[in-house]
Amino acid sequence: MKKIIFSAALVLCLGLVGCGEEKAKEEPQKGDVQTPVTTDKIEEEAKSEDIYFKDNEAKLVDLKINITQTKVIPVGDTGNEYGEKPVFAIWYNTTNLSDKDIDPTTAWTVVFTAIQDNNPNSVNELEVGMLPDDKFLDTQLETIKKDGTVENAIAYELDDLETPVTLVANQGVGGKELGRQDFEVK
Repeated sequence: MKKIIFSAALVLCLGLVGCGEEKAKEEPQKGDVQTPVTTDKIEEEAKSEDIYFKDNEAKLVDLKINITQTKVIPVGDTGNEYGEKPVFAIWYNTTNLSDKDIDPTTAWTVVFTAIQDNNPNSVNELEVGMLPDDKFLDTQLETIKKDGTVENAIAYELDDLETPVTLVANQGVGGKELGRQDFEVK
């Protein structure tokens, strides 16, 4: 539990700088010298098209996260022994595409938000639950080497067992939305 709390604090402090920040485009003013489009600018635009969330994969500038498995774990079952609500557990691989210090837990929490849309008046973001797989207790905060891939898991406390969970991927904390994907909980 301490590691999860530490991860949340780290997320708030660091925000995984550079996961895909957008720069404001300036409109040319009268008299400005126009810069010709260079190969670098074309390559930069092509790279921005490679930032997405679809088919269980989120790709950003610095990292890639691939969801490998999901399942609902009832209260008391392995992976949710201490919870008071059933959880939606997700197993995933995180690949570090940069030289930055990236760990799988912080990467996930910076990119993803889990929503269960069962409230007609407000957005119902789900709370992170306990780690659903003990084999990641010692590795969930390890730094991933450049081009290395590390497996991890996360769980969200469900509010009901009918409404699908929607994962929303963003380009870092407060960044542009990359996409959404719904997961059944039945």
